[in-house]
Order: sequence, then C-alpha cells, then structure tokens
Amino acid sequence: MKNRMSPTTRYITAISAALLIALLFFPMWKIELSAPQYPEGLELLIYPHKLGGDVEVVNGLNHYIGMRTLHTRDFVEFIVLPWLFIILSFFGLLAILINRKWFFLLWAGFFFLFAIVAMVDFYRWEYNYGHNLDPAAPIQVPGMSYQPPLIGFKQLLNFGAYSIPATGGWLFITAGLLIAWGVVKEILHMRSSASKIIAATSLLFILSLSSCNVKPQPVVLNTDICDHCKMTISDLKFGGELLTKKGKVYKFDDSKCLQAFLTEGTVKRDNLHSVYLLDHGGNGTLIESSKAILLKSSDFRSPMGGDLAAFKSREEAENAQKTFKGTITNWHAIDQ
Repeated sequence: MKNRMSPTTRYITAISAALLIALLFFPMWKIELSAPQYPEGLELLIYPHKLGGDVEVVNGLNHYIGMRTLHTRDFVEFIVLPWLFIILSFFGLLAILINRKWFFLLWAGFFFLFAIVAMVDFYRWEYNYGHNLDPAAPIQVPGMSYQPPLIGFKQLLNFGAYSIPATGGWLFITAGLLIAWGVVKEILHMRSSASKIIAATSLLFILSLSSCNVKPQPVVLNTDICDHCKMTISDLKFGGELLTKKGKVYKFDDSKCLQAFLTEGTVKRDNLHSVYLLDHGGNGTLIESSKAILLKSSDFRSPMGGDLAAFKSREEAENAQKTFKGTITNWHAIDQ
C-alpha cells in the first residue's frame, strides 16, 4: 500500500532504534588536550548521563585560567538526555508497528530537530565555560577565551584541544544517516517531482551537518610554536603546516622540521590530509605543497637549515634564483 513503509525502511528504523539504546552505554563526545607537560594527553569524556575521563586534572587546570570546574550535577542535560534517547527509540519501534509513512517521517523530523538542538546546546555550554572567566584567576591573558572547538582542532595557549564524537556519538551519527536514507527512500517513492527535489535537498543538508572542513590556519609570527623543534616561529618566509584528516594542524618554522616530523611518523601517512608551505614573500600566505614551486638554496639561511623556499609560480621562483643561487624543485621530489 502507498501509505505503508517499505520493508527496507522498517529494518532501518529497527536498527536506528537499537543504536539509540546502545549509545547510552558509551561516551557521546570527547575533548582531547595535548601539551608538552602532558605527553600522553588528557581526555574529557561526555556520556549521556555523566562526565568521565581526566575530569579532576582538567578542573585543576581550569582553576588557573578562571574557568568554572566541571561537575556532572551541574548539568540538567545529564538527567534529560538518557530519557530522550529512550523516548526516541520507543517511537522508532512504534513507527514500525504503526507502519505508516507519515508517522515515520514525523519521527525522523523530531530526531533531526533533537540533533540540531543538542549541538546548539553543546556549543552554548562550551561558550559559557570558555568565556565566563573568574577575574581573579592566577593566569589572565587580555582578550583570551578558552572555548573548545565544537568539532575539530583549536589551539588554547600551549594546549591543543581536539573535539570529536566518541563511540556513542558515532552510533548516533550512524542512526542519523540510516534514518536519512529511510526518509529519502520514502519520499522518492512519492510520485510528485517536487517531492523528489525536496528529498535530494534534505539529503544534502543532512550530509552537510556531518561534514568537517579541513583547512590551514594562519601562522602567527612570534607566537606560534614549531611542533617539531619547539622554537617560536620568527620568520614567515619559511616553514609550513601539516593537516590531518581530522582537522588537526601542526605548524613548523622550517621545511626541515616539517620533513623530520613526517619521517618520525607522529602522524601516519594514512591520516595525512595535506601539507602547506609558507610563501617566501613573507606575508604569511600558505601554498598547498603540490602547487608550490620550490627553490633549494644554501643562501637562504632558513631558521633550522632546511634552506627551502616556496613560491606560487615558476616565474617567481626563477626571479628569486637570480639572487639566491640554487635548484628549482617540487615537494614530491623533496618528500621522499
């Protein structure tokens, strides 16, 4: 019958409802903190019903910068969330029993509305804790806030903060993608061409919610630290950045440090997203390594002796070669 759910959608709904119950036993989100004084890193785990991980250590650090301490009892979300997941799961199973498209689509709409509201609430929580600081804190940096990233990587003083879904979060995302598939499948079964356009648009919107834009970050002169030699970056004519697929950014003051970092294998090649090199013009422009024209010359005297400069065009490299005698090459030849 036209108004009934397809068998595939019913299976999808059953799996999604089971995932919503399963995620209650796993952390939904995690925030990883890395710094030289914590070589093994710190981890804050956010479960549907509590906080976990290195909470007490993080609270000790928060004291110095004026952030409020984190306690499970301070968040009403930890009381409400488990029940919301149970209710969503229950109505998913009810959709299977009722077996009507309209009820399934209504349930799916509530699911995605809940997902959006939850992310907005999480952002609000991070913003409040990162901006509402104690004016009597021992460490104060004018204009500095300590809001962790909603998703991806962000540098907070000498700490690198990396925010990503944990096991429960990935279960929730999987359920969302399955439900989205069911929504598109049911809408595409409708005969009107307008319905097909809406379905395609909805799919693109849903998929865009889970996308993460990996892009380089500006290098801040005399502030950023080289992730290999730990020296302050003091010359924007050399060096570059390495980006992982998860969006974490590593910065370097010299191509020699960047190459050494790659050789050490701190970031596996499978996890490498891209490499950017600083334009030798010194204005902080970053050039994607595969598009850069390189000039190798001992006349450069770069910070760590890599003596490699990057240019946006071959013409610029050849003009520089007249002053700095050397060899024109490319990143592929260097990164061997």
